[in-house]
Amino acid sequence: MSGSQAPRVLPGIDVWQQRGYEPLAGRRVGLVTNITGNTADGRSTVAVLAAAPEVDLSALFSPEHSFFADREGSVDAGVHTATGLPLHSLYGETRRPTAEMLSGLDALVFDIQDIGTRIYTYASTLAYCMEEAAAAGLPIVVLDRPNPIGGMAVSGPVLDERQRSFVGYAPVPVRHGMTIGELARYFNHELGIGADLTVIPLQGWHREMWFDQTGLEWINPSPNIRNPEQALLYPALGPLEWTDISVGRGTDEPFEWFGAPWIDSRHLAAALNEARLPGLRAVPRRLTPSASTHADLDCGGVYLEVTDRDVFNAGLTLATIAASLQRLYGDQWQRERLVPLWGDEAIDKQLDEGESAAAIVASWQGDLIVFAAARARHLIY
Repeated sequence: MSGSQAPRVLPGIDVWQQRGYEPLAGRRVGLVTNITGNTADGRSTVAVLAAAPEVDLSALFSPEHSFFADREGSVDAGVHTATGLPLHSLYGETRRPTAEMLSGLDALVFDIQDIGTRIYTYASTLAYCMEEAAAAGLPIVVLDRPNPIGGMAVSGPVLDERQRSFVGYAPVPVRHGMTIGELARYFNHELGIGADLTVIPLQGWHREMWFDQTGLEWINPSPNIRNPEQALLYPALGPLEWTDISVGRGTDEPFEWFGAPWIDSRHLAAALNEARLPGLRAVPRRLTPSASTHADLDCGGVYLEVTDRDVFNAGLTLATIAASLQRLYGDQWQRERLVPLWGDEAIDKQLDEGESAAAIVASWQGDLIVFAAARARHLIY
């Protein structure tokens, strides 16, 4: 479906408008958002709430990548030009709203497009906001948005409790198959946050939907997630990023290509294609990233071409890439920082012992079953 057709799906902000902004009518609210916070017809949630007589929009908060979702690294606080409201950064001196930031507010509202992968930090920002709202006795409303890579598939390693951090808030798999609103419910109950939480659901969204079936306009949620296909591949490549593998930052194909100077493109692509990964074809490609890992170095690597998104398996792909890198380039691949993003401490031993991708995938199935039971309690759609 093209973006020019009438949207089939209404985001939470549209539904909340229809409901007269209950339960926050008459309240002074702080809005946690960025440029992905928009109505179905493209109006900014900031502008909508600033003009709504039912609520008093009093402060803005932005996550990683800034309000405009175009920055890497630390973000300073500032003022929102169009409204004159304070724009607090939750990816600068603090990653949580402070008591000073919350002073004078009656509630928080969260409206940011997530991409369905555990290590993407917008969900952690949500959780931290929920924790601080609960501590301050403030209600929090989450305006739901689609999971752009669908709400059905769940795969990959489940985060070990000992590895919880800003890039992994909860014991969920790397591809969790939940919307941001469903994650809020999961966090609130399974992790005992206990916030006064209201999730305003999507209208017209079904779990089987991909983003391009919603009729909504794609807005880059961060500088290196530029289309839904990169979002789909992110859980298969993102967990490798803290090793010495370029995941395409500084190229035109972030999270579609990965490489390193010591990789033989044809050799690695052949190994991945021999694995017959469902819905995927590996294409050898040399690139020179202009930024981040291996900046300005000629890198052998592989472009991942999605041939069938419905059968693509992020967890199996991730395990196959890792096992292949270890088998072919174990002496060169520096993976000392693999565990924090991967989430499961067992991976170091598994790779050291030369376990197959199938064995690695089998090792997390029990954790996936436990997660699935908890997940089911919080699904909305």
